[in-house]
Amino acid sequence: MGAPRRPSLDGLKKRLDRSRAEKTRLPRDGFLRETFVLPRSAARDKAREWFDRWPKQAYWTEIESWSERPGDVIEFTMRRLPAAD
Repeated sequence: MGAPRRPSLDGLKKRLDRSRAEKTRLPRDGFLRETFVLPRSAARDKAREWFDRWPKQAYWTEIESWSERPGDVIEFTMRRLPAAD
């Protein structure tokens, strides 16, 4: 009786490759999102920076959601299309 054979790792490799590929894909709606947690004045500046860099008319840039946190801190999510048409 010899040592047992090692199981094939092909199935695991395929699942890992598939999982990694999915993480780099865009969400189903095609928008790129980034969430920030900043003091109110810095949050305003960051939103303005996004609108200057990716104009709303071309990239559909918008503040998707926002909420106030204690200490005059704003948590907000910006979204935009990855490219302009």
